[in-house]
Amino acid sequence: MIPRIVFLGFLLISFHGKCQSRFFENADTLNQKRAITVASSISAVWAGSMIGLSQVWYDNVDKTSFHTFDDSKNWMQMDKAGHVYTANKISMLTGDLFLWSGMQNKHAAWCGFGVGLGYQMTLEMLDAYSSEWGFSWSDVGANIVGSGSYLGQQLAWKEQRILFKFSARPTEYAKYRPEVLGGNFAERLLKDYNGQTYWLSASPGSFAKNSGFPKWLCFSIGYSVDQKLVGDQDFYTDYGDFPPQSTRNFEAKRQVLLSLDIDFSQFNIKRPWLRTIVKQFNYLKLPFPTLILTDGKAGGSLLYF
Repeated sequence: MIPRIVFLGFLLISFHGKCQSRFFENADTLNQKRAITVASSISAVWAGSMIGLSQVWYDNVDKTSFHTFDDSKNWMQMDKAGHVYTANKISMLTGDLFLWSGMQNKHAAWCGFGVGLGYQMTLEMLDAYSSEWGFSWSDVGANIVGSGSYLGQQLAWKEQRILFKFSARPTEYAKYRPEVLGGNFAERLLKDYNGQTYWLSASPGSFAKNSGFPKWLCFSIGYSVDQKLVGDQDFYTDYGDFPPQSTRNFEAKRQVLLSLDIDFSQFNIKRPWLRTIVKQFNYLKLPFPTLILTDGKAGGSLLYF
């Protein structure tokens, strides 16, 4: 998850690096200077982040020959949802950058697809030579779904009507396995799948043009887990400091969530620079009242993060 966030951060910086109003408007025709800037910036960030990650993220991991690793059943597929989300967002951000350069929608969409999938595949190759992980075909499948969903929507509708979003909150579970779920606040937000939720948000108004339903108001369905402390096991027992008095048992459960959301790209904002900035809020799911189904049992939250 961290390598993907690094990439997104670098691209956002490159995209918002200037403040002129016209800078934020998409070029009507291909602007060679913008296209070269986008392509060279993406290449530099891609290469630089891989070099940095190989030295920092993978440097302390023993190296092996190329090998595969079947983690398709780990973490109740929450990590696969993360791959789908990240690949989709890298593709979308890259496609937006090429649209900004004046590239035609079809070509920009394919460039976004290629960069999103290619970047994830590069990370997968680093995993393939690391003893703790390996080349995961299920990761590859999730990456294809994420980037492919961007490409399909962009070619069909020239916009993203079904939005992939993310939300996170701290949970109590990390304290039982801090070495796996995170030892501080930042690590827990990234590693504790119990506190993460991946969402699909869409507005009926985007599909039924004359319905009168506001295109910015979305219905959202989310996926998360609860009491998941071990990747390949659904049961975990913590014996505490003085067993058996403090023994606690955990049983992992899947969660499906139903909520409302907002598509910030649908607001009629006249200033291009403000419209571009506001659109970036579409990466995250806003807190709203939420219905939570945990193994078929209904619950809820007045303000779910």
